[in-house]
Amino acid sequence: MPRQIVVDPDQALAPTRLTMPAIAVHAYDRPFAEERAARGDAPLMEALRHMLVIRAFEEMLSSFKATGRHGEIAYTYKGPAHLSIGQEGAAVGAALALAPNDFIFGSHRSHGEFLAKGLAAIANGDEADLDAIMAGHDGGRLRDTVARALGGEGRALAENFLLFGFLAEIFMRSNGFNGGMGGSMHAFFPPFGAYPNNAIVGASAGIATGAALRRRLAGEDGICVAHAGDGATGCGPVFEAMNFASMAQFDTLWQPPYDGGLPVLFFFTNNFYAMGGQTAGETMGWDRLSRIGAGVNASAMHAETVDGTNPLAVADAVARKRALLREGKGPALLDVECYRSCGHSTTDANAYRSREEIALWEPHDPIARFSGMLVDAGVTSEAGIEAMRGEVAERIAAVVRAVVDPKIAPPVDVAANPVLIGQMMFSHGQIDVPSGPSTLAGPVEDSAALRKLGRKARNGRGEDGASVSPMRAITLRDGLTEAIVHHMAHDGRLVAWGEECREWGGAFGVYRGLADVLPHHRLFNAPISEAAIVATAIGHAMAGGRSLVELMYADFIGRAGDEIFNQLAKWQAMSAGMLQLPVVLRTSVGSKYGAQHSQDLTALIAHIPGLKVVYPATPFDAKGLMASALSSNDPVVVFESQRLYDKVETLAGDGVPADYYRVPIGLPDIKRHGRDVTVLTIGPSLYPALDAAEELAALGIEAEIVDARTLVPFDHAPVLASVARTGHLLVVSEACERGSFAQTLAATVTRHGFADLKAAPVVLGAPNWIVPGADMETTYFPQAHDIVEAVTGAFHPERKVNRRGVRSWDALDLARRGI
Repeated sequence: MPRQIVVDPDQALAPTRLTMPAIAVHAYDRPFAEERAARGDAPLMEALRHMLVIRAFEEMLSSFKATGRHGEIAYTYKGPAHLSIGQEGAAVGAALALAPNDFIFGSHRSHGEFLAKGLAAIANGDEADLDAIMAGHDGGRLRDTVARALGGEGRALAENFLLFGFLAEIFMRSNGFNGGMGGSMHAFFPPFGAYPNNAIVGASAGIATGAALRRRLAGEDGICVAHAGDGATGCGPVFEAMNFASMAQFDTLWQPPYDGGLPVLFFFTNNFYAMGGQTAGETMGWDRLSRIGAGVNASAMHAETVDGTNPLAVADAVARKRALLREGKGPALLDVECYRSCGHSTTDANAYRSREEIALWEPHDPIARFSGMLVDAGVTSEAGIEAMRGEVAERIAAVVRAVVDPKIAPPVDVAANPVLIGQMMFSHGQIDVPSGPSTLAGPVEDSAALRKLGRKARNGRGEDGASVSPMRAITLRDGLTEAIVHHMAHDGRLVAWGEECREWGGAFGVYRGLADVLPHHRLFNAPISEAAIVATAIGHAMAGGRSLVELMYADFIGRAGDEIFNQLAKWQAMSAGMLQLPVVLRTSVGSKYGAQHSQDLTALIAHIPGLKVVYPATPFDAKGLMASALSSNDPVVVFESQRLYDKVETLAGDGVPADYYRVPIGLPDIKRHGRDVTVLTIGPSLYPALDAAEELAALGIEAEIVDARTLVPFDHAPVLASVARTGHLLVVSEACERGSFAQTLAATVTRHGFADLKAAPVVLGAPNWIVPGADMETTYFPQAHDIVEAVTGAFHPERKVNRRGVRSWDALDLARRGI
């Protein structure tokens, strides 16, 4: 089905002139008397108190880092402390305009953002809801601990709960909000709308955008706020996220009620420095950060520069942007200018700025300035503010005394459970088999491509035993499609996107026909923005959706490196299991295209803890493993070989079942039984191994062929049992040998199956060179004759075969490893 937007040359080539909306800079001018009348004295005093709490909290952390003490309390804090002293007006002002059900995603300098959102949620939330939140977290144990140690009722207890849970997390205590697994830069508490803070600069941009996508699709009312510093505007993923959030298709192609720009606010706390590098005037091209909005869409993202030293100016701007976002006019951008009066971290000597500059900003300290407004207007007095400051100090001290007491806040005890962290890597949970009414826009029969699958033979071998054409039998590509169609049809939370996923059917046809039966909000084309594709998948899942995304080639993994390695892989464990990330990331291992499009990077992904990794080689396994991946509540990376997409099922006796089924993730499978050597294959190397087994059989050597199917997790028991029978192991992979997962498998079998081995295992992979083009691929990837030579040369020298006729296997092996 062709796209509905026509590219009209008369319109595209017509002369015109682009104009940009004016971007307001420090336009807030509402008299304080009007603010007082609109808000009331008590909320204004609460805003000041919240700033004082944040300041006192961070000064406490700074004191511990600098001296090991806070007043009379001694404690050695070993973790980081990226402080936001001087930026409290920005954090509190933003929270002042947000509802309890709005989500924030924090920056690495996030203490103020977290506390401001939590305090505002407590101030504005219903007390019964607050009680339910505290009772629901960890079975009410943290609430009970706080009540015993600190006391309080209602909102007072909730504030103690917030401060204790946050500080316990920073000090990595077991009853911190995230079980001590997050720490200072990763703490969060979703029930108060505070979603993960992020140690990676700008990383919250894409995640917040994905969460906003989920909120739009789920019909939720709240918005998402992506917090970042001014230095983040130098990060490509931030621009990718802003563009993703601004995609025109939300207005041109998506149908009500899912249409309209995403409800995400990019909130840049601009303190004029990244770390020590000055942004405006040195490391950036912009003079005002808000200017970058004009480069994203015609509305310039409703960008505005705001005075971040005045919480009321910030609250006014956030309230106006929030209204636009709720109307479907997102995204929006705020450049919130303020000044970080402390160092980047506690080791910062401020060598990059002068004392004179710091002194220039002292009158603009948000607490001093806002206090002056309140006193001048007669809302309070200097004495009243000092009394409030004292009350805040007492509360912070009480929280600190409780948190440093190991009887009240026990440290994480890894010694008592050495695999504690390992147990948090995966939930191993899965959803039930999707069933019930279809969520497709129309019946499968509406798609000619999907109807064709129903007419194909389920077995790749004909009655005469010959292989059936992929035009007539279910292929590996078709197996993937069938599993995806079933989940898309019966699980409305599942949304798929990536490059060329819709009309094109996916770059390699796995989604072919789905555009006929799925509306745009379930299957859509993403920009060529690998970082944003993965980051939005994470946010979408984090907020309650299920994500299926595609990177066209595995070679493009590097374009989404942080999102895969630091975000997708880590948030479940860093949340101590509070979060689940049901994300399936599909990517193809290329063929014919050479060095930049044909690399097997399975070892790179398998090396990163927190990712499940599968690599099916047969249509039966492809369908079953994809069904398991889509059912999993853990992130799963699915590698797909382009050379196998058209493979038909020749190994499973009954072919590929038409009904839904799952293949367990982690279990290798014996494809051919033998007694003399175990050949463990990864991905497409299964097929040359099977061919080699026939040649070896002619020599009297019976090879047992085991298909790994999955890299992480990997059940070694079937392989060890095979090696116990054969005494020999050859691991074959198309990845280059150096650092490959095949080496890991060989090392593990050597360690645990040493007594059964008659010789050292051999790893056969591609040479440690670039992947050559199509005409030379057979000289690069292991072929059947390579496997025969490896087996006879290493394990059965009396039957040694050297088909190359140029050098012995040992010499060839050395040549492979020499570069």
